[in-house]
Amino acid sequence: MSTTLHNDYKERIVPALVKEFGYTTVMQVPKLKKIVINQGLGAATQDKKLIETAINELTAITGQKAVATLSRKDISNFKLRKKMPIGVMVTLRRDKMYEFLERLIRVALPRIRDFKGIEGKLDGRGNYTLGVTEQIIFPEINIDAINKLMGMNITFVTSANTDEEGFALLKQFGLPFKNK
Repeated sequence: MSTTLHNDYKERIVPALVKEFGYTTVMQVPKLKKIVINQGLGAATQDKKLIETAINELTAITGQKAVATLSRKDISNFKLRKKMPIGVMVTLRRDKMYEFLERLIRVALPRIRDFKGIEGKLDGRGNYTLGVTEQIIFPEINIDAINKLMGMNITFVTSANTDEEGFALLKQFGLPFKNK
């Protein structure tokens, strides 16, 4: 069961990147390895139900069970104990990754108010992190059922060696970057 975006990658994106960067073999073409969606919930130290809600919402958005992330050390100023749940995350690979990317590009991002494109700053190794301020841009979230707006970071991990290659790959996938 291969998704349309995955077929698009094989049939259109790979030849385009080979042409653009002059790769000698298709194995050199960067590919999307995984998408990691992460929500940091500092307020979860006071409200335990926040983690449960976030897990359910992230699971609904991605179609894959989200897991709680635990703190690594005690920080008394933040009333934080070691191994307390302080966030949720989910890692998508293969078909689920392509399905999520397609829904993100075609449905979720256009629903952002006053949307003018996303920043084009990569991390130096060809990976890109997109910050989303509200989870309600995803159609899977029932707006009436939420009690707190929570943002999330969506990280696209690629096999690209440079930012330029990673940017070209994500642009080919259809991520709406702002024009530089």
